[in-house]
Amino acid sequence: MHGRPRNALKEEDTAALSAKAEKLRSLQSHFLANHHNRIYTKEALEGNAKLLENNPEWHTAWNYRKLAVESFLSDSHSDPETVKSILDEELRVVENALRKNFKSYGAWYHRKWVLSKGHSSIDKELRLLDAFQKADPRNFHAWNYRRFVAALMKRPDEDELKYTEEVIGANFSNYSAWHNRSILLSNLLKRKAEGYFPKENVLEGEFELVHNAIFTDPDDQSGWFYHLWLIDQTVKIDAPLLVSSWPSHGFNITLQGNKCLHGSGLSVINSTLPNTGTLPIILYFNQAVEGVNSSTVNVKSELLSGNLVWKPLSTNNSNNAQVWVAYLDIRNLEVQLSKTYVVEISLGHSKGIVSSSGYDYGHPSRVTFELCIQTAYTEPVEQQEGKSNSWKDDDFQKFDHLQESEPICSADQVTSEIDHIPTTSGRCEEAVVNEINQFRDLLSEIDCKIGKLTLARLLTAVDSLPSSRANNMVNTEEILQLYDDLMRLDPTHYLYYKDEHSLVLLRQITSSRDSLLPYCHYKKNAIEAFAGYVCLRLQNLSLSRMGSIENLLWVQTLDLSHNQLRSIEGLEAMQLLSCLNLSHNKLGSFTALGPLRLLKSLKVLNISYNEIGSHSIDTRRYLCSSPLSHTEEFAWDQFEIFAGSIGISAATFWEPFLIFQSLNLTELDIKGNPVADENFRSFLVKVLPTLKWLDEEDLS
Repeated sequence: MHGRPRNALKEEDTAALSAKAEKLRSLQSHFLANHHNRIYTKEALEGNAKLLENNPEWHTAWNYRKLAVESFLSDSHSDPETVKSILDEELRVVENALRKNFKSYGAWYHRKWVLSKGHSSIDKELRLLDAFQKADPRNFHAWNYRRFVAALMKRPDEDELKYTEEVIGANFSNYSAWHNRSILLSNLLKRKAEGYFPKENVLEGEFELVHNAIFTDPDDQSGWFYHLWLIDQTVKIDAPLLVSSWPSHGFNITLQGNKCLHGSGLSVINSTLPNTGTLPIILYFNQAVEGVNSSTVNVKSELLSGNLVWKPLSTNNSNNAQVWVAYLDIRNLEVQLSKTYVVEISLGHSKGIVSSSGYDYGHPSRVTFELCIQTAYTEPVEQQEGKSNSWKDDDFQKFDHLQESEPICSADQVTSEIDHIPTTSGRCEEAVVNEINQFRDLLSEIDCKIGKLTLARLLTAVDSLPSSRANNMVNTEEILQLYDDLMRLDPTHYLYYKDEHSLVLLRQITSSRDSLLPYCHYKKNAIEAFAGYVCLRLQNLSLSRMGSIENLLWVQTLDLSHNQLRSIEGLEAMQLLSCLNLSHNKLGSFTALGPLRLLKSLKVLNISYNEIGSHSIDTRRYLCSSPLSHTEEFAWDQFEIFAGSIGISAATFWEPFLIFQSLNLTELDIKGNPVADENFRSFLVKVLPTLKWLDEEDLS
């Protein structure tokens, strides 16, 4: 192993190993017989204890002991001494097993289970842990168990924090101690314990502590990771915030029946209203939240006949989401034509919206926009277009300049729409700038990969501060260069650096209307270059990940072709998308297309020349929770009947069925993918009855 030659065993060693294996097989045989017959005698448990001392990782053997203990406790008639004796024996067995294998999951879990019964003394647990941690100070099992014991003892977090400082002082390289320190400090900061508020004072001391580790041994990563955590603590705002919305604050929208919407500010809607008669209202938070409903979000307007129903835009059907949407139905409203209706949305005035980390939304926010209906809504008439949508460069023209009436919403506008957005303090910004200077000095002396990564994150953090927005992200070019260097120096983590590079680039592009201008186009054959014809073209940017979606909620037509996207996570928030080009990317499975299921306005989709179907096993499911594994109840029997009626394999096509059955596409291009054979094309025609064009072929 690890390049070391394996020497042949001596004859006496072989004999000893054979005898040991035979003894272990005998113990296992007796144990399984006892387990099967539910025999919990003293002799059976002694045999089980010997087995666990030799093999502490056999979880079935630990489960057997739990069953035996439960049986003994039920027969003990609650005699305290008997109960204590039974549980003390379990602690002894666990301790012996841990001496055999200090990193045994089963042994540590069994010890927790015994102590959770509440009949055992915990006074000696920390002493036992001290002995084990001296043997292996970085063992995360022991640190996890230490947190469990400290909670049982109600040991103050302050005392445990002092202990981590002692351990770190003895060895800077103890990652587990740094990690435990971050957990303890998070708790103390969250409850604003005495001496741990304000946060800036505490973090200042922590930066000094971690500097000692980093500058003493820059090649050790333990301190670096803690430093990255400190950066996050310095710049983040704990409570959830509303960072974006559609329609945006102060925008005017004009509806011309079932034709389109346009007006000053953010106009649009070529697809959503004509086909559904609903106007999406989107709230985009800085983190996932729950509790968005009619009691926590107040919507006032003459257009409302009842409360709006808010839904989370989550690909795993969770009630916890970063983006929430409600649909304003205007189909049956008796409205006065050409009259302007005000819609006012306010939230944060009452509790109920809570982040996944337990923080309440407590910053009152208000978004107000105007809607004018010039002609009454009528049901759309089916029309057959003369030709399919084209994404060729020759068909598009750049905007020379952008008027205020153009539907462009960038980061500089997004931040101005929300009232009372809290910001980090000047001391926090000063701390980040100080760290940047420190690490510039360090990198001038040594070439350190994690140092470059830290500097890139520090520069990103300072550019993300509200006070830096006016500077148009002055550090972007340096950040991009740092990630370019890291991709070259550390190819093992190339994909991570590539994703971060993509996020920074998108943040730069969407940071202002001027930075968006080069990417905004309109169709040359359009009658006029107004809202509905704006196409955001982000092709050929080498993007591997989407970001800054909060600045793109206005987009209806999006071209992401010729990039390196493996996922389209986040696009589900873009509820106005009607045309989407994802051709010539690296999408490798239908799992990666999960967000499309939530884009109810989508009409034109190009996913040609990707890698869909190239792998028989969707490995992405093992990297993250599949968007399709948590879908709504799936009528499998009905799908099997459908599959059988068109002669396809139900097992093969259930995922694309889940993706496409919820869409109303009129155009789809899937050529150039391994999955795109005639059998699959026939399936698409059946599952998409609204489809007019497939792979640029007229289906009529």
